[in-house]
Amino acid sequence: MTTGASMLLKKQLKEMESKDGTQGFSAGLSEDDDLFKWEVIIYGPPDTYFEGGFFKAELLFPQNYPNSPPKMRFVSEMWHPNIDKNGDVCISILHEPGDDKWGYEEASERWRPVHSIESILISVISMLSSPNDESPANVDAGKEWRDDYQGAFKRNVRRTVKKSQELL
Repeated sequence: MTTGASMLLKKQLKEMESKDGTQGFSAGLSEDDDLFKWEVIIYGPPDTYFEGGFFKAELLFPQNYPNSPPKMRFVSEMWHPNIDKNGDVCISILHEPGDDKWGYEEASERWRPVHSIESILISVISMLSSPNDESPANVDAGKEWRDDYQGAFKRNVRRTVKKSQELL
C-alpha cells in the first residue's frame, strides 16, 4: 500500500542517495523493503571531541509521517547530554508538534512537517557540537559538560569515538 508517508520517504531516500556524504552523515534504508526504518552514520563533527567518530543510529518513522516526527536512537555508544543512556536522542525538533506542556520549548522549535531527514540529521550534528545542558537526557554527561568539560567529559567522548572506529 502506498501512503503519503511512504511516497515522501521514497522521495527523501532518492535525495539522500544523490548526496555524497559531505554534510557529515550518510543515511539509507535498514532493509530494502521497509521505508519506515533507516540506518544512519553520523560523522563526528570537526573541531569537537566527537571528531573522527562514526556513530551508527536508526531513524524510525511513524505511519503518519510527516505529521509526527521520527524517533532517533544511536546504536553506537554515545556520551552526550542530549542522548540518554539507551541512545535515544532528545532534541526539540523530534518532539511532537505544538505547545510544550511544561513551557520549556516554543512550538516553533518542535517538530513541523516541513522538516526533512536531512534537516533532522544536520540538527543532530549541531547538537553534538553544542548540547542543551539545561535539560539533559543523560544527567551524568550534562554534569560533566558543565563541570569538567576538558577532563571527564572529553575522556568519555573520546572513549566512544574510539569504540565507534572499532566497529567499522
